[in-house]
Amino acid sequence: MEVQNKVDMQPIRLTEGAVRELKRIMQEQNIPEGHGLRVGVKGGGCSGFSYLLGFDKKKEKDDAFEINGITVFMEKSHAIYLLGMEIDWVEGLNNRGFSFNNPNASDTCGCGTSFSA
Repeated sequence: MEVQNKVDMQPIRLTEGAVRELKRIMQEQNIPEGHGLRVGVKGGGCSGFSYLLGFDKKKEKDDAFEINGITVFMEKSHAIYLLGMEIDWVEGLNNRGFSFNNPNASDTCGCGTSFSA
């Protein structure tokens, strides 16, 4: 008898506030079945990289994860920049939107969406 151990490690964390806001957006914008939350990075921004966050279909180079009831797609090569990151929803007097707490970022920008690694 063969025993298989499956480790479901979640590369990122979504706070309760982020999950609530993402589900609200999914419903409000009628995100189609089969789409998930794409989390990634792209070159640019004031510190070298900026975060990608949006709804998309799974692509060939993606890993898929289920995090707090939300399907998350992440390009495999982006994991080194995003592993351990927390995405939160902030609603304050001066700031409203998603915030990224990334332990891999060696420097961040005041905008909160740009970082260097």
